[in-house]
Amino acid sequence: MNIKELTKAEEQIMQILWQLNEAIVKEILERMPDPRPAYNTVSTVVRVLEGKGFIDHKAYGNSHVYFPLISEEEYKKFTFNKMMSNYFDNSYKSLVSFIADNRKIGINELDELSALIEKLKNEKK
Repeated sequence: MNIKELTKAEEQIMQILWQLNEAIVKEILERMPDPRPAYNTVSTVVRVLEGKGFIDHKAYGNSHVYFPLISEEEYKKFTFNKMMSNYFDNSYKSLVSFIADNRKIGINELDELSALIEKLKNEKK
């Protein structure tokens, strides 16, 4: 499936569905921070997500229980790959350099990153 980028509202609803695994619109709305959007707004975004192939539903009478078709992990990979290609020319060196320069990484975190790099190097051998 070809994953598409989500809007902020769509991503917020997906985050809730990934946590709950399945929910009706009312349950999604209850998990949203204040000021909460209108029920109809959430319902519309849910239908858009269904149209994009991110979620599906099971019908129980007049109620629809929605559930994710795309896992959070799949969407993370998609957004990470997009960020890497759009902003870092697919260079992990550029990414790490950016993080180190802009996030003020402490010595402990740098040591942890070094250990992770060594572990990955050993696994590649």
